[in-house]
Amino acid sequence: MIEVKQLTKRYGSRRAVEDLTFSVSPGSVTGFLGPNGAGKSTTIRALLALTTPTSGRALVNGRPYKTLREPLREAGALVDAAGLHGGRTAYRHLHWLAATNGLDRRLIDEVLDRAGLTSVAGRRVHSFSLGMRQRLGIAAALLGDPPTLILDEPVNGLDPEGVPWIRALMRGLADEGRTILVSSHLISELALVADRLLVIGGGRLLADDTVKAFSRGHATLEDAYFACTAGAVAYHSGGTR
Repeated sequence: MIEVKQLTKRYGSRRAVEDLTFSVSPGSVTGFLGPNGAGKSTTIRALLALTTPTSGRALVNGRPYKTLREPLREAGALVDAAGLHGGRTAYRHLHWLAATNGLDRRLIDEVLDRAGLTSVAGRRVHSFSLGMRQRLGIAAALLGDPPTLILDEPVNGLDPEGVPWIRALMRGLADEGRTILVSSHLISELALVADRLLVIGGGRLLADDTVKAFSRGHATLEDAYFACTAGAVAYHSGGTR
């Protein structure tokens, strides 16, 4: 499970996230939706101990990520595929991750195949397109066969074949009972794959509900989203406030 409890993150006088509380349970795809600058990436970085909260907690399987002894076995993450080391080959990148996390090297071939990268495993990452880097980042997230996956804008840069691939992958992993949190600013994309939605705006939680319940009374998910965010009125499954 993923748990965020009264999370606040300030950068000087600016609050990127304010008093944010939610949880993500196993067996479903939870979409983390909001415009650019809403606080999605800051929240994910707090979950992965890439930034320190000003206050509150962000927990993976009941513990702060930095305390996990073998993090790749607990939670796989895609944060910034564009930032991968360009001088390494795809295989060496995964080999380095496997070695530092005590993972069997045989897993490398499995995730390369699952990500559709077997034929380019020997190429250096600097020659990869953004979509190929995304696939490598997802392969890395899967390397430890973790029960929890945190994916930040996973469709970014993917080619037309890659988009349905990542949808099917997330759906299949959730059906296996894993916890999937996927952030995006693309409403139409989350409408096709998410079971639940967390909507964030201005660093605050605006909605936490199933896709079906969130959309009720609106013609489309987009209409529901714009209605929810227009007044920045907090919405929860029990009603509005």
